Amino acid sequence: MAIKVAKNVLFCAMVGAGVALVFWWISPRTSSTALSLSAVASGERSADIFGSTNNEAQAGSAIAVDRVLSELNQAFESDWQDAGLSSASAAAPLKVIRRLTLGLSGSIPSLQEIRVLQQLPNDQQVQHWVADLLGKKRTSDFLAERLARAFVGVEDGPFLLYRRRRFVDWLSDQIFEARPYDEIVADLLNDDGLWTDSPAVNFYTRNIIPDSDKDNIPDPILLAGRTSRALMAIRLDCLQCHDDFTNEVYLGDAETTRTGVQADFHQLAAFFSETRNTFFGIGDVKDRVIPYQYKLLGDEAESILQPRVPYAPELLGEEGALRQRLTGWMTHRENRPFARSIVNRMWAIMSGQPLVDPVDNIPLNGPFPAAMEVLTTDFIDHGYNLHRLIHLIARCDAFRKDSRAAFDIEDAHTQAGAVFPMTRLRPDQVAGAVIQATSMALIDENSNVLSRLKAFDQLRQFIRRFGDPGENEFETRGETVTQKLLMFNGQMVSERLKDNLSVSELHWLSPDDKTTIETIFLATLARLPSEVEAQYFLDRLADTNVRKKRQVADIYWSLINSLEFSWNH
Repeated sequence: MAIKVAKNVLFCAMVGAGVALVFWWISPRTSSTALSLSAVASGERSADIFGSTNNEAQAGSAIAVDRVLSELNQAFESDWQDAGLSSASAAAPLKVIRRLTLGLSGSIPSLQEIRVLQQLPNDQQVQHWVADLLGKKRTSDFLAERLARAFVGVEDGPFLLYRRRRFVDWLSDQIFEARPYDEIVADLLNDDGLWTDSPAVNFYTRNIIPDSDKDNIPDPILLAGRTSRALMAIRLDCLQCHDDFTNEVYLGDAETTRTGVQADFHQLAAFFSETRNTFFGIGDVKDRVIPYQYKLLGDEAESILQPRVPYAPELLGEEGALRQRLTGWMTHRENRPFARSIVNRMWAIMSGQPLVDPVDNIPLNGPFPAAMEVLTTDFIDHGYNLHRLIHLIARCDAFRKDSRAAFDIEDAHTQAGAVFPMTRLRPDQVAGAVIQATSMALIDENSNVLSRLKAFDQLRQFIRRFGDPGENEFETRGETVTQKLLMFNGQMVSERLKDNLSVSELHWLSPDDKTTIETIFLATLARLPSEVEAQYFLDRLADTNVRKKRQVADIYWSLINSLEFSWNH
């Protein structure tokens, strides 16, 4: 009898433990964002401008930071005065917070986060918001995907040999841990091993051409093209087949500028000639020298091309393997095009438009925007710190300019930073914004697993139907009829507005109709409605012929399909 009772008790205990485990697995965790921001608002957390409370050596003094910001703002002002451009006034803090969230996490701030931020003084909201975003995995995940598109593209690559997801996860970890950018690139160019154990080598396995006579060799030509565009912002791959006949690629130094020739590209590709994929993964041939051979245009036969860099040869070391020498040259402190390329790309990621357009084609010897040079110098002097770079961009006057002005806005204004550029949101940003706008609480890695799975599936399906711009995500693009119809009556928008408690029960949770309207505007557009807008929608809610549940959903639908929602501004 005692044994039977013990078995029943043990069985009940196991069932109870299982139920508790399932409940814990699907239940939402308390948002770390809300906790950290609440701590800031209550004065319990004093974050410096780099999101760090302890590392004074990395953060630098507030005086030094203010000096750099002053120099940066003066550089922008100088460019505006030289071009005879007026500048817009400063944007409202919530507008800046919205563009920061879109640029750093691919979504909009949740109502939960906005309510906490509103507890802070206006002049502190943006600074604390950037620090908080950089402490979240969703930010590093988003930035890693943006950089991965430049490093390895969006294609699947060779089967079994290429693991893009592993590469992006590795890149996200490096950004999250605030690892210096030059060290990240050093691993990218110089790492060895299997693509599963050493995720950085997926940069090489992505460029293996399957079903070819050299299926174990990462293609040096593809690698040289990726390296020049992503890491130097020079379209050296335009020289793959012929010399530069159109004066588009200038090399050399400021004193001896010359147009590029076909050999420049292939001499860079020669640095990858000894890289192989073996049983042990990516590595260099160590027991023999493998020359790089290519038939240049006009030659009758292949010639051996020695490894040479396209500029600043004095920075190239003489010792070590070819990839090691290239890595040392690329990440050298005096190689400013390397630092300049990521400064330009990070500005483009955060604002939607680079300082120099196209983002991967910066003139080697200038001219450069004065502000870009200030950021580049600071980036090098402070150890290629991406977090610091992001903070400086977010705090400078140009990034906080309004997208509206009292004067006629021309392309020159937005290109120079005198007015914040209005750019159409990418498909992932549109989907992320719709998903977050229809949820009162933040949807991130701390949300319950069912919400995350549903959001992930909706995001994936929406991007597939809307169309992914791929690597050319900073190019100007229009909106097609199909894309507009997808927003009007697509599956994701309909599902988010139908049977969604955050939408359908909002009017019951609000004390009055005015609060309902304000809540919808904050959740979708990250701002309060104007008097005209509030009165218009209040009149709609006062209509007794239509259920309020339906009216609330219609208001959500109207704002989600507005231009203000689908553009960064």
